[in-house]
Amino acid sequence: MISKIDSKLKPMARNTLLYSVIIPAYNEEKNIVPSINALAVELRGEGIPFELVVVNDNSTDGTAEVVEQARAEFPEIKLVHNTPPGGLGRAVRCGLKHYTGDAVVIVMADLSDDPRDVVTCYRKLEEGYDCAFGSRFMRGGEVSHYPFGKLVFNRIGNTVIRFMFLKKHNDLTNAFKAYRRHVIESISPLRACHFNITIEMSLSAVVRHYAIAQFPIRWSGRTWGQSNLHIREMGRRYLCTLLKIWFERILIFDDLMADLEAKKKR
Repeated sequence: MISKIDSKLKPMARNTLLYSVIIPAYNEEKNIVPSINALAVELRGEGIPFELVVVNDNSTDGTAEVVEQARAEFPEIKLVHNTPPGGLGRAVRCGLKHYTGDAVVIVMADLSDDPRDVVTCYRKLEEGYDCAFGSRFMRGGEVSHYPFGKLVFNRIGNTVIRFMFLKKHNDLTNAFKAYRRHVIESISPLRACHFNITIEMSLSAVVRHYAIAQFPIRWSGRTWGQSNLHIREMGRRYLCTLLKIWFERILIFDDLMADLEAKKKR
């Protein structure tokens, strides 16, 4: 069945969007090249025009060096350096200043995101959606090696978000999402400095009523290195971002939509 929103979608010709893959990387010396290789193989195999925007987030290991070396094999790489202070949000914002594509997807450098799902995001955008949100927790999704404490925190947080915003999206805290360029422009400037960038981007798109495709994805926890997500430190940041966007939705929704309409006319 075609929904009211789906019926308004305007499909595009296949493989005409330049796809920018933003990869924030902090001390990912052993993960980053295998991740680049897997992404490049999948995207090249699908005939998708792409660039890999690797953001070196003040790494203290050889991340930048191995990426620079990999450019000989993968000319699609664009290596940029985030200036101090670091943090996932700042690294993503840095990447968003340097991408040149028609659409952008955020992919982790630790091999947790499946390159096949990166392709699926692109295909959803081709169908006419403004955004493509991967979900690890809908039917068909797969999750492995997820620390139990973080899993509990994730499910509680996403449940709270669903009730606050009255939406069915159940994995809004996951960074793995794709956006058309006009969406990025409308939700900018972004302010989050750490992992709270995930909900700042996704919820900012949700409250503006963009056409969003949600589909199941495969996700696996890292096999080398350590995650930089610390629940206690992130709690207050998530809460701040969540309340900010919730109040925007309640108090100044008319202003958000007026800005959106103005940008459409430019």
